[in-house]
Amino acid sequence: MASERPEAQAALSRLRDRYAHVPETEADVIVALGGDGFMLETLHVNLARGTPVYGMNRGSVGFLMNDYDEDDLLPRLIAADRTVIHPLQMDAWSESGATHSGLAINEVSLLRQTRQSAKLRIRVDGRVRMEELSCDGCLIATPAGSTAYNLSAHGPIIPLDARILALTPISAFRPRRWRGALLPHEAQVSFEVLEADKRPVSATADSFEVRRVRRVDVCERRDINLTMMFDPGRSFEERVLAEQFTG
Repeated sequence: MASERPEAQAALSRLRDRYAHVPETEADVIVALGGDGFMLETLHVNLARGTPVYGMNRGSVGFLMNDYDEDDLLPRLIAADRTVIHPLQMDAWSESGATHSGLAINEVSLLRQTRQSAKLRIRVDGRVRMEELSCDGCLIATPAGSTAYNLSAHGPIIPLDARILALTPISAFRPRRWRGALLPHEAQVSFEVLEADKRPVSATADSFEVRRVRRVDVCERRDINLTMMFDPGRSFEERVLAEQFTG
């Protein structure tokens, strides 16, 4: 499978000329050609089947991808290390009262929609932990997503086997010094939007967005297993470790 980028489509054509292939519904492994965004898209498309995905970078960002090489593809697939990740479930209630649900492989994020800062009340396992957070937004990241938006918001990098989620504020105004929290992976997190009419907030699970939300609940779906494949020595765990020593 390939993204719409010209270099990805060209690579797809060359690889199909060199290697036997089947429709994705019949595949034991999906080779995804593109960037990190296309890797996430491919994993989402194959949520029900859970087919392992081996990505090769033909995009702008390739943290989740292997290096692109047209030679020895089958031996690389056989030798690849496998990493299992679990998505987040987002349930969001909009101002109309409708409920919207989505799955996030990287993060669930809440963001202000206007110039007014967002005001959020945060509950963890039913207990109020933050009475009022004034901010541009807030996110919950999986270990797999901890090096994405979470890292840009100065959140922690989490090893994949840590069984931890990152709760990270985005440009917190009050309390100004709050840098977020590390939560056990089974935590149930709920965001209540305060002054929602005056300070509208959107909620996003990866690329699925809901506007003008009143409440958002987030939990990890351990019953859903997604498998990414990496060349030996280029495992996801190694990349997470290396990222922590990068300036």
